[in-house]
Amino acid sequence: MTILITAGPTREAIDPVRFLTNRSSGKMGYALARTAAEQGHRVILISGPTDLDVPDRVDFIPVESTMEMYAAVEHRIAKADVAIFAAAVADYRPAHVSEEKIKKTGGTMTLELVRNPDILGSARNQFAYQGVLVGFAAETEDLEENARSKLESKGCDLVVANDVSRKDIGFDVNDNEVLLVFPDRTEQPPKDTKQHLAHIILEHIIELTPVGGPN
Repeated sequence: MTILITAGPTREAIDPVRFLTNRSSGKMGYALARTAAEQGHRVILISGPTDLDVPDRVDFIPVESTMEMYAAVEHRIAKADVAIFAAAVADYRPAHVSEEKIKKTGGTMTLELVRNPDILGSARNQFAYQGVLVGFAAETEDLEENARSKLESKGCDLVVANDVSRKDIGFDVNDNEVLLVFPDRTEQPPKDTKQHLAHIILEHIIELTPVGGPN
C-alpha cells in the first residue's frame, strides 16, 4: 500500500527572523512512517521542521508552512491508499510577513492573523480523497467528545486523540497514551512508547483498508 503521513509542526513566518510554531516534536508521525516502511509499505512523509532523522525507505517531502504542507498534500494524496494527518499545523498565519526584521518600537505590538486552510478538512471535499483517512486530535479537555466531533466533521475513518495537557505524554516525550475513536466505537490502548503505539495504530488502520486499494 501507499501511505501518506504528515508530521511535525509548521512554521508561520513573521519576518526573516521570527515565526509562529507549536511544541510538536514530530515523533509520533515519524514512528508511524518508520513502522509502515518496515512493514513494506510505500511511505510519503510530508514533514514540517523537526530534529528527527528521516526514516529509511520513505519518500521525504520537507515543508515549512501550513500553505506548503497543504500544497504538498494536495499534489500527492491521490496516490495514497491511506492518509494519516499527524502533523500539528498552525490554524492561523500572519496576514503580512515583513521583508525586514521588525524592530522594537513600543511597549506592545499587534499581529494580525488570518486563517490557514484546513488540510484534514480538505481531504474529502477539495481533494476528493476516497481512501482511508486518519486524523489526530491534540486536546486539553473533553478528549473523546472533541475527537468524535473531528471524526464526523472531517469525514475520518479514525481519529487518534491524546491529552497534550499532561507532561508525561504527547509533546516532547517518547511516550504517549491515545484514544482510538472510530465511527462505531472507542478503544484505549495502554500507555506505551510512540514507536510501539505506531504498530498498534497501523494494525487498526490496515483493518480499515479494503482488500486491493487504488494502488
